[in-house]
Amino acid sequence: MKFLDLAKVYIRSGGGGGGCVSFRREKYIEYGGPDGGDGGNGGYVWAEAVEGLNTLIDFRYQQHFFAKSGQPGMGNQRTGKSGDDIVLRVPVGTEILDEDQETLIADLTEVGQRVLLAKGGNGGFGNLHFKSATNQAPRRANPGQPGVERTIWLRLKLIADVGLLGLPNAGKSTFLAATSNARPKIADYPFTTLHPNLGVVGVDGVEFVVADIPGLIEGASEGRGLGDLFLGHVERCAVLLHLVDGTSGTLLEDYKTIVQEITNYADILADKPRVTVLNKIDSLDAEEREFLKEELEAVAQGPVMLMSGASHEGTTEVLRALRAEIDDDRVRQKIEDTADEEEAPWQP
Repeated sequence: MKFLDLAKVYIRSGGGGGGCVSFRREKYIEYGGPDGGDGGNGGYVWAEAVEGLNTLIDFRYQQHFFAKSGQPGMGNQRTGKSGDDIVLRVPVGTEILDEDQETLIADLTEVGQRVLLAKGGNGGFGNLHFKSATNQAPRRANPGQPGVERTIWLRLKLIADVGLLGLPNAGKSTFLAATSNARPKIADYPFTTLHPNLGVVGVDGVEFVVADIPGLIEGASEGRGLGDLFLGHVERCAVLLHLVDGTSGTLLEDYKTIVQEITNYADILADKPRVTVLNKIDSLDAEEREFLKEELEAVAQGPVMLMSGASHEGTTEVLRALRAEIDDDRVRQKIEDTADEEEAPWQP
């Protein structure tokens, strides 16, 4: 399945059905009078956050969503059938923007959250509605109200607890593969991840979600490379994991490049808690590890952890450091723990 995090959608609610002009005509019944029913209401257009989706790819193949219009009223005081609603099912974390791509209509951050995008038109009154003492045979009815037509944008920002940052080939995908069941592409030649990947990692009996974001390069905030196209996905993260390639000949410059790019993107990212890790230490001896760690700590003005995603050295300590920065209400117990509780015998 391809990853798509921005989609343009055209929606239209249903129009209301027209009212009916009708008169009751039955044998032996004098002065039957008007009996035209009202038209049905038009269908609404809703958006709802659902489970099981992490991309907007469905909206690549269908961009138009039109709700059904209400049926016209009928004689014998019968009201027309209302039009069916239509629901846009989107992933959790989807923002709904107006056509200008700036005005926020809704931000769906919880499963089951629903928002009304376009209200259906009301059905028109039939001639029965206009009967009065002075007008006992009205010959007019109202047309139904038209539906609402608008263009909206859907923008997905992944819901993750930890966001991975680093230059291309800093080892982000290797770390995600080593600590979760996610299987991002990993190879022994230089390349960069093209789409974000999500993985659920566990440590000390709890689980949280890690997002592998495509690597940044210098000038990404100005549109170079993939630019800051995917940085929005780490806006919702509780903590950032900054991986620095320990085998790089420009280690300090690599660190400064990432920090500068996230600062240029938004203050919200620069102010988030950040865990800095010197990665790929399996290729370094003890003396090199200590030297590079001290240099990086001087620039980062904070502690630096050592890790190797390939050999799993130090990964547990890094996961524990990340867990310490995540609120308790964002993590969940491991599935194995809850399964054991369910299998335990009931005690009165």
